[in-house]
Amino acid sequence: MELVALISILIALQYLYLTILVGKSRSETGISAPACTGDPKFERVFRVQQNTVEQLIILYPALWIFGYYVHAQAAAALGLVFLLGRIVYARGYVKDPGKRGPGFLIGSLALLTLLIGDLLMLVMKGL
Repeated sequence: MELVALISILIALQYLYLTILVGKSRSETGISAPACTGDPKFERVFRVQQNTVEQLIILYPALWIFGYYVHAQAAAALGLVFLLGRIVYARGYVKDPGKRGPGFLIGSLALLTLLIGDLLMLVMKGL
């Protein structure tokens, strides 16, 4: 489970980095909080951060349940795939929102695998 914890921390650090980028983008574009629109570059950076937090709400329980009940190393590997997918997603989205698809697919497949594994584990245990 130590690897699951490590990946969880790395994903949290990635999210913190995205949050810092939003603040930096606000400064560069002059968009003060609470405004969230006004400059396309800022809006893309902001959406990457917001879309990531939406995914984390699903990811963390799925990751830890899979790690505890199914297989810790596989959970950590899937968490790493998710993290790498979010990097690809962020880079694509900031350049051009139309390029976010590959990163979204990578992260979503990792997340879906975790969720299916969690569900199968519950079915196999008769819950």
